[in-house]
Amino acid sequence: MDPFHRLDIFRADDGNRPQLKLSAILFRPSHHQTDVNSIALSVLDLVAMRPQESVGHAVARSVETAQHVEKLGFKRYWLAEHHAIKGLACSATAVLIGHIAAATKTIRVGSGGVMLPNHAPLVVAEQFGTLESLFPGRIDLGLGRAPGSDMATAHALRRTLQTSGDDFPELLSELQRYLGAPYPGQRVHAVPGENTNVPITLLGSSDYSAQLAGRLGLSFAFAAHFAPEYLFQALHLYRETFEPSAAQQHPYAMAGLPVIVAPTDAEAQRLFTTSQQRFLALIRSQPIELKPPVESMDGLWNPAEKQAVELRLGRAIVGSAETVAKKLAEFVERTRVHEIFAVTDTYEPADRLRSYDLLAKVASSLPKRAAA
Repeated sequence: MDPFHRLDIFRADDGNRPQLKLSAILFRPSHHQTDVNSIALSVLDLVAMRPQESVGHAVARSVETAQHVEKLGFKRYWLAEHHAIKGLACSATAVLIGHIAAATKTIRVGSGGVMLPNHAPLVVAEQFGTLESLFPGRIDLGLGRAPGSDMATAHALRRTLQTSGDDFPELLSELQRYLGAPYPGQRVHAVPGENTNVPITLLGSSDYSAQLAGRLGLSFAFAAHFAPEYLFQALHLYRETFEPSAAQQHPYAMAGLPVIVAPTDAEAQRLFTTSQQRFLALIRSQPIELKPPVESMDGLWNPAEKQAVELRLGRAIVGSAETVAKKLAEFVERTRVHEIFAVTDTYEPADRLRSYDLLAKVASSLPKRAAA
């Protein structure tokens, strides 16, 4: 099994479909253009742990981060669902969302994402209906279809492997019914949940959820922070298949990206080695706690491992404010995404907060320029 299958943030499909030739669609004109300086900034948090650190300390750090980016004007703070992965404390996603939402005031808080086949749709509707009732207008429900774990853990979660990602559309339809208005003769009701209409976003790393989100008229978020090779294909298919719905009149595309901003390019690259070490540990099936940055990755990986890590982190935006401004503008121009989810793994919490400070300044200072 692909070792990266375990890191299924924003993953709604298996990512194993062949990649199409994209040269004809990278710069295709669109009626739904995005101005570079209108890009929304958000955070995707895996609640990463340092070696020997308690879960409580890791969660407290996430609370501090959410409060910090809220003051900076970030739009959302999303938490992933992972199970049995040493180094991540995000398995009880709905619980974490409630905790973060209670500690903040205005920022939207949600899942990036809940892996729907792991749960009964009724339970998800009840959980997120309760969250929406407690924090009106601030809760998002991002959904994926991969297990977010290894297959043994997936079996323990689902009790039977007959429940698979193949029934994702049916599970999604059932969930939407529970969150919507009741219909005549309905026997099962989500209480709380019914009539809350919690906004749903589909998450993916290849084309399956992109097309499903388009057909259903939902927002779509692509996991470019670990599966960048399918980015343009998925966004193209999402826009091509989009049909307006009550939830979304126009396509709304988001992308998760590794982002680290520091005072200099050299410092940012040094901090980025923490992310590189995490993916290297994942390849080796080792715990993926945050490790201190190193001056160079040379000697820590072999050529094949280096290639694998660099492939997964191929869309990373890393550097000084000037470098990141250029890369961010280019990315938005090419993709026309409306929103960026920054995935910022640094060993020291202060470096992460500083990166978000600098990223906010970069986004606010970008020149207004229509996307191609």
